[in-house]
Amino acid sequence: MRLDKYLKVSRIIKRRTVANEACDAGRVLVNGKVARASYEVKVGDILEIAMGAHPVKAEIASVNEYAKKEEAGLMYRIIS
Repeated sequence: MRLDKYLKVSRIIKRRTVANEACDAGRVLVNGKVARASYEVKVGDILEIAMGAHPVKAEIASVNEYAKKEEAGLMYRIIS
C-alpha cells in the first residue's frame, strides 16, 4: 500500500491530500529516510511524522486496504 494511503486509512493523517503534501515537504520519514508518497509500506516499518508541535513515531503493525474507525488504531503502535 502507498504511504499516503496508509496514513489516511490508519487515520494518522485525516486526508490523503494532506498526507501527500506532508510527504512532498519531507516531513515523513520511513526507517530514518525521507519517503515519497508512493513508497510501499510494509509491516515493521518505522514512521516518523513531523506535523505540528509534537512529532509522532510509530511502527506499522498491519497493512489493511480498509479500516473502520475502531480498527484504525490497531494498524500501528506509537513508539514515542
